[in-house]
Amino acid sequence: MTNLTIIVATDANNGIGIHNTLPWHLPEDLAHFKRLTSGHPIIMGRKTFDSIGRPLPNRRNIVISRNAEWRHEGVERAASLQQALDLVEGAGQAFVIGGGQIFEQAMPLVGKLVITRIGRSFECDAFFPALAAGEWQEVAREEHISAAGLPYAFISYHRN
Repeated sequence: MTNLTIIVATDANNGIGIHNTLPWHLPEDLAHFKRLTSGHPIIMGRKTFDSIGRPLPNRRNIVISRNAEWRHEGVERAASLQQALDLVEGAGQAFVIGGGQIFEQAMPLVGKLVITRIGRSFECDAFFPALAAGEWQEVAREEHISAAGLPYAFISYHRN
């Protein structure tokens, strides 16, 4: 059985990006992401992969694309979220890293959320789904202020 976790950074309004980029610069979050996901499979949509531009090292990179011709060195393509989940079966731990459509599809299937909540609003055109009341329990929170003065928190939730 594979434990499936969503890992995401959101602004105060659940924004996750604009024009397929991050609207903020938060190196502390990137380090947190690397620490948690290294050594584990990561699942993402093709647009998220394109925004990163390369496979992330020390992780099995699985990209969901309906385009059967899409290929990239160092990446496995899956035609659907279900096919991606089949590929990571038995991995122990896998992370869904975006984007918005993949998060929507994965929400009913994950048991844990790791959210970096940035204490400011940014202009965004992609959003993380709202958490259903009573469905998630906050189990850990670490409050921080970035070197640039941006407040943020690392928050973990488990499904009730």
